[in-house]
Amino acid sequence: MRFNAFVAPSILALASLVLADDTPSDVIRLTASTFLPLVEAEPLILVEFFAPWCGHCKALAPQYEEAATILKGKNIKIANVDCVDDAELCQANGIQGYPTLRVYRYGQATDYQGPRKADGIIAYMAKQALPAVAEVTAANLEEFQEADKVVAIAYVSSPTDVPAAAFSATAEKHRDDWLFGLSTDPAAAKAAKVTPPAVVVYRAFDEPSVTYPFPIADAQPSDFEDWIKELSIPVLDQVTSENYALYGHSPKPLAYIFMDPTADYVDSTLEAIRPVAAKYHSKLNFVWIDAVKYGDHAKALNLNEVKWPAFVVQDLGKQLKYPFDQVNAVEPVGIEAHVVAFLDGQLEPSLKSQPIPAEQLENVYDLVGKEFERIVFDDSKDVFVEFYASWCGHCKRLKPIWESLADHFAPVNESLTIAKFEAQENDLPPTVPFQISGFPTLKFKKAGQREFIEYEGDRSLESLIAFIESNAVNKLVLPPSQPPVQADAGDAAQGVLDPHDEL
Repeated sequence: MRFNAFVAPSILALASLVLADDTPSDVIRLTASTFLPLVEAEPLILVEFFAPWCGHCKALAPQYEEAATILKGKNIKIANVDCVDDAELCQANGIQGYPTLRVYRYGQATDYQGPRKADGIIAYMAKQALPAVAEVTAANLEEFQEADKVVAIAYVSSPTDVPAAAFSATAEKHRDDWLFGLSTDPAAAKAAKVTPPAVVVYRAFDEPSVTYPFPIADAQPSDFEDWIKELSIPVLDQVTSENYALYGHSPKPLAYIFMDPTADYVDSTLEAIRPVAAKYHSKLNFVWIDAVKYGDHAKALNLNEVKWPAFVVQDLGKQLKYPFDQVNAVEPVGIEAHVVAFLDGQLEPSLKSQPIPAEQLENVYDLVGKEFERIVFDDSKDVFVEFYASWCGHCKRLKPIWESLADHFAPVNESLTIAKFEAQENDLPPTVPFQISGFPTLKFKKAGQREFIEYEGDRSLESLIAFIESNAVNKLVLPPSQPPVQADAGDAAQGVLDPHDEL
């Protein structure tokens, strides 16, 4: 999610005072002076970062208050931070949307992953208060091994033996991701056919059990974390909206096989490609995806024909796409050759671009993928680009302000380019050092430089003009006849983007 700066108009600050009352609250209000002393001292505390004008925050407030009252009786603290009153504190904590909820354990933060209703918050935090590592004995061993898709069990002679501490630290960090157990029961180790100390991951897919293969005495929490992450992703599985985050958080590129799930080729294609997926699993994640349900995603990956099966590799980090020519059949030999060429850096990414406009009809330059480098990396000009999506409501509200901005600086368009870029219809070239994660995103590049400055102020015309004037390398001398800028609140009070305005 995105939002506009922490500098709120005075009317918003006034509103926050009006909304405040003397009603007793079980939610602890944290400030810059009290934040660290409390979160660093507490074994468990939930903190909400909010803004008084945020609609989602207002909807959450009564649920949050109810949860705080119930959890107080369980000795679990609930707190919040007003990001209007304590803007610098929120900035220092990297808050990029409202409300943001984080769980702190002695000052270490993890993102809250639970519901936003009172009963859900209560249940989630009560679970967080439980030990991250469950006790496993011979009596519950088999049941525990099959309790989740990925289960990790440490077998040790005593709770203080290596690697119990490192294993427990990993469990604390990933208690929401995987199931962790620790056994000191010799009968359990015997039943599991392991000799303590040992750590074993049990899976509901692929190889059902894998023992930690490295020297266990030297294992650090990060070693267990990386190892379990690698094992938690199947060699070849179906990707859906429910499990996409598993792949999105992986640093590895994603190799898709698009198929019609009702077709008779699905099983044979998976069987044929699985050995290739297994061979390169350490370097790429392979998935198959419903081409009928996610046809728009196929188009976004530059598979332009409705012809299945189809194959494409996506570099998630750089958002670059490498589709396999749809003229060719999706068969092991061709797919492996495509994968090898990708890994060797021999493939050129497929870049989507709208046609270059025959003429520019407005002062806002209509920028497309094919022209991005020529226009934006023109060393003689300062360049300010709006990255937008046609369906984005906030982009539509910004449109007249952005046009007014371009009109204002039109007399100096030889020194400054104000542009717009439809980011879902055009791909950024690999030379660009960023990706677009929300709309609208505003980026400024100074003349003669390659670095980009992201604009994070309010979206009023006045503020945008001031930003350009303070960052431009070129002298922007406007004619005396230029009309004065009228004050415009723009999107200053708009705040966080709605979820549907995200990529």
